[in-house]
Amino acid sequence: MSTRTTWALVVETTQGIGQRKHMAAEVLAHVEGSREEALAELERRARGHVPEHPSSPRRRRLVRTGDGFLLVVDGAWQTFASRFTVGELLADSDAPPAPEPVAARSAPPPDVPDELDEDGIPVRPAWLGRTGRP
Repeated sequence: MSTRTTWALVVETTQGIGQRKHMAAEVLAHVEGSREEALAELERRARGHVPEHPSSPRRRRLVRTGDGFLLVVDGAWQTFASRFTVGELLADSDAPPAPEPVAARSAPPPDVPDELDEDGIPVRPAWLGRTGRP
């Protein structure tokens, strides 16, 4: 069974104006598959990206780099940039849990002897460990 690589599509965009200008990063999406597939999706997103600044763009230039794309947008007074990169996702502290393997889900429950408490009620209910509906 081969595992597919998960790629993170990241954009770093100029935020703010004047002396308050800074770069902010955002993960746009995750792509499972080859690096080429991830780059193709990243290019699609870079071409359609409309940054917050400048509000009156005069010129847009999209440049391919070694690991993604650079979008340079000239405004009336300043130039703003958005860097799009693709990288292999190595860790994610908020990732959903991996699905349980099918074999583990369909395995029958282990045999447990029927224990009765002092009132004659089973300690382990009959429905516990059942995988399907009756």
